[in-house]
Amino acid sequence: MAKNMQPILKRCKTLGLSPAVMGYAKSSNRNPKQSRRKQSEYGMQLAEKQKVKFIYGVLEKPFHKYYEKAEKKQGITGEILLQELERRMDNVVFRMGLANTRREARQLVNHGHFTVNGKRMNIPSYQVVLGDVIAVSDKSRSSTKFKTLLEENGKKAMPKWIDKAKDSFEGKIVAMPARDDIDFDVAEHLIVELYSK
Repeated sequence: MAKNMQPILKRCKTLGLSPAVMGYAKSSNRNPKQSRRKQSEYGMQLAEKQKVKFIYGVLEKPFHKYYEKAEKKQGITGEILLQELERRMDNVVFRMGLANTRREARQLVNHGHFTVNGKRMNIPSYQVVLGDVIAVSDKSRSSTKFKTLLEENGKKAMPKWIDKAKDSFEGKIVAMPARDDIDFDVAEHLIVELYSK
């Protein structure tokens, strides 16, 4: 399985992202270098694609498949692409506050700590659908890891499309994620322009 091993803070700085978007509270001491060269149109499009790929932890090949899937659906391709990425199991676990970062969520899902509608799920790229109930497995609920995560992230604001009680180990998908549910700045039209060349 391919894995992105780039240093988080360095990559965040390059892409102009706040480490908080990735779930990190750290900051870099280095001063950002001001580039004198004007970025080309292609450069801006590529940077936007790299930013979204980095945030969701998706590599090029699966990301392109998400784009192709979004292109076939009716509606605005860029928004559908973001919706597809938001519906990933690892992202849903992160958004529910059951992991501190998307990388951690991916690992927890891989290790089989979660169930979808009562069935064990260990595929981070699984796409949740309307009505799915995502829960921490009964075995894992007693672990100190999940108890501390629940206490720490209990005050975290929940997206409108996930229904979860603050002290609960499970949540339900009550709607599909909308464009305004995305919690970081992204110009998705640039990604569409890049792929449609």
